[in-house]
Amino acid sequence: MEDFAAASGVSRPTVSKYFNDPNSVRKSTRARIEAAIERFGYRPNIYALNQNRKLTKNIGIVVPYLADPFFAEMARHIEAVVIAAGYRPILLGSHGDPAQELENLESLRDIRPAGVLLAPMGRRSDAERVRAFCADVTTVLFDCDIAGAGEAFVGSDNDQSIGLIVDHLCRTGTAPAFFEMREPANPNAIKRRNAYAAAMSRRGLEPMFIQVEGSGWDFEEIAFRGALRAIGRRALPSDTVLCSNDRLAIGFLSAAYERGWRVGRGPGCALRVAGHDDHPFARYTCPRLTTVAQDYAAIARRSAETLLDLIRGDSRATARETTLFRGRLVERASA
Repeated sequence: MEDFAAASGVSRPTVSKYFNDPNSVRKSTRARIEAAIERFGYRPNIYALNQNRKLTKNIGIVVPYLADPFFAEMARHIEAVVIAAGYRPILLGSHGDPAQELENLESLRDIRPAGVLLAPMGRRSDAERVRAFCADVTTVLFDCDIAGAGEAFVGSDNDQSIGLIVDHLCRTGTAPAFFEMREPANPNAIKRRNAYAAAMSRRGLEPMFIQVEGSGWDFEEIAFRGALRAIGRRALPSDTVLCSNDRLAIGFLSAAYERGWRVGRGPGCALRVAGHDDHPFARYTCPRLTTVAQDYAAIARRSAETLLDLIRGDSRATARETTLFRGRLVERASA
């Protein structure tokens, strides 16, 4: 910036003032600076500028797995809110690796962000180190919670949403069995398992579980292999299957097709299948997937706005806030 100021014939403080707010300098001075920008192709180093500010304009967004369209969709909504507020989003994915999650947080710490929106890996996260980061950097968690970490948590009400679809399936056919990974990567799966058991018990029914082996984030592949085995052994305890999430349901639908089992509501259908999340691909499966929609936009907006309020107030929350959004039943052809 010193070099640019000298080349443009404007003082260094005036150039700095212009880049903070172009309208803060005289019109004639602004014209000189903008002509020099055009001539020299100059761009200030925003990250270097931020190091000299008490409050940077960077907001980190960390998700566990960017290849998952669910998290890509959440990040898209969050980015829109952050950009509209005049901040710069920095999006990082942890690739399903807890070590990478910590590396992402440390990388953000180095650039002194104004705040961070974190969807942690949950059960596989190093909870103590995540809490230590949140103690240093204003952080709001979304989708998955870690007790005691961050100023707030925003997510879905799994008890309500699972109860909603269990009641729907029971009203319209046989009671559902719950299809899940034996050791799920995301703790939301544990909450949904418990919510399913509670919903069945409220109806005086015995919970039925179909648990498949596998770890990591390749949910469709894990579900496909597990469902092939379960259907091949005719080991399904019900002809209605509720999958813990839509990605598992997509794998299950593929396995049913492979085995020649027709899924749907009409005559000749051997199975009904439902999921949870309203994954972006759920409306394009064959048959189209009955599910419970998470309110992506509302969760993203509340998460980002909560963080922005903390940043603008230049304060930390006095008490940790939890906001849960209700799910919405989406009836399609699969159940």
